[in-house]
Amino acid sequence: MISKESAEHYHWGNGCDGWHLVKSSNLSVIQERVPSGCGEIRHFHKHSEQFFFVLAGVASLEVNGETHTLRSHQGLHVKAKMPHQLKNEHSEDLVFTVTSTPPSHGDRVEL
Repeated sequence: MISKESAEHYHWGNGCDGWHLVKSSNLSVIQERVPSGCGEIRHFHKHSEQFFFVLAGVASLEVNGETHTLRSHQGLHVKAKMPHQLKNEHSEDLVFTVTSTPPSHGDRVEL
């Protein structure tokens, strides 16, 4: 069994947090927290496809030039090689999971 409290934790970006819920050679499931006004750099993955699923807050997820607003219990699939960028443009923390197969670490190309 795994939870945020027992998972491997890491920091990224400007005050963002991540917890590895599943970390295997074929699958990655990460819970992340993004404070208001923060986000990631626009990028794509050469091999990994990802599924972003919002648990709390509101995500702005730009995929290939189109911005999607994801609210609690909504998700979006991002195919490999598709440029994307996730941001929190709202006042409350954004909490979401990102599932990647194969794992996206080391597969990222910044734009």
